[in-house]
Amino acid sequence: MYDYLIVGSGLYGAMFAYEAKKRGKKCLVIDKRNHIGGNIYCENIEGINVHKYGAHIFHTSDKKIWDYINTFAEFNNYINSPVAIYKDELYNLPFNMNTFSKLWGIKTPAEAKKIIADQIADLNITEPKNLEEQALSLVGKDVYQKLIKGYTEKQWERDCKDLPAFIIKRLPLRFTFDNNYFNDRYQGIPIGGYTKIIEKMLDGIDVLTDTDYFEWIKDSNNAASIKKTLFTGPIDQFYNYCYGVLEYRSVRFETEVLDTDNYQGNAVVNYTDREVPYTRIIEHKHFEFGKQPKTVISREYSSEWKLGDEPYYTINDDKNNSLFAKYRELADKEENVIFGGRLGNYKYYDMDKVIAAVFEAIAKEFGE
Repeated sequence: MYDYLIVGSGLYGAMFAYEAKKRGKKCLVIDKRNHIGGNIYCENIEGINVHKYGAHIFHTSDKKIWDYINTFAEFNNYINSPVAIYKDELYNLPFNMNTFSKLWGIKTPAEAKKIIADQIADLNITEPKNLEEQALSLVGKDVYQKLIKGYTEKQWERDCKDLPAFIIKRLPLRFTFDNNYFNDRYQGIPIGGYTKIIEKMLDGIDVLTDTDYFEWIKDSNNAASIKKTLFTGPIDQFYNYCYGVLEYRSVRFETEVLDTDNYQGNAVVNYTDREVPYTRIIEHKHFEFGKQPKTVISREYSSEWKLGDEPYYTINDDKNNSLFAKYRELADKEENVIFGGRLGNYKYYDMDKVIAAVFEAIAKEFGE
């Protein structure tokens, strides 16, 4: 008999299992994929830890969370400093004085602020009607045309004029020469990859991969062997889509081994020109300062999602949020099922927020 069946071996499920075991509970973790780790799974190719489901960079300002995750791995001092390529021009991200200097040949914050303010004033957009107007009203035409427009249109496969303004609430502009993408106090990549963290969390816990929950639970012996379930899969699927299907954006990866030691000189390079079909290229070795003779790159293509595809990004518009609220109402009535994670809570989480959410769930579950 298991105290908890945990559906999904990503960070949320694995951490919940670890914490429940610490409290004397017996857990069974199942995952429909052929590996543990969910979307933070790293596959070793040519001695390089390849982020199979997209780049994951751990960052947080919460010391408790940083100290916690460091009990499972040693982190390096990687700083996320992406580069953007627009046609034959190269820019630093996030938008900062290095970006503005390259755009306009200027040197001081005052010059940059004036150019941006003048561009915004010339446009005279008082009430943005779409994403294009919203972005233009925040950063002016040059930053928008070269670094936002094409990238965003590839992400959503729609013209920016046809996208709602609320998608971009703000566009941070930095008037310092600082290419560090995140503002958080702590940042890095686990040495040896993320899979090792999940392996440590699940040490001594029963795990079944290649196991689909909806098939597994049909067996009455299986169903009788569990007291409670933590479900980190799609909440709408759990309820057989009774109110309808929640929508996502998906991502397709083309991963390739190249016979060179250094392809692009940076882990993350965004392609902001719409004519280039992929949104970015990840060169995985740079996350861990690799010196391997070969390199592995992944081209990322944003794609429409349909049922059966891998769900990546929740689409938290009014329609989907109100649909999720209906499922949440059903979930709140469950006595022996807990919903967690990105798919269970229909919410995009950074990794530190996943850990915070598990701390909260554990405190609630065990009355701490």
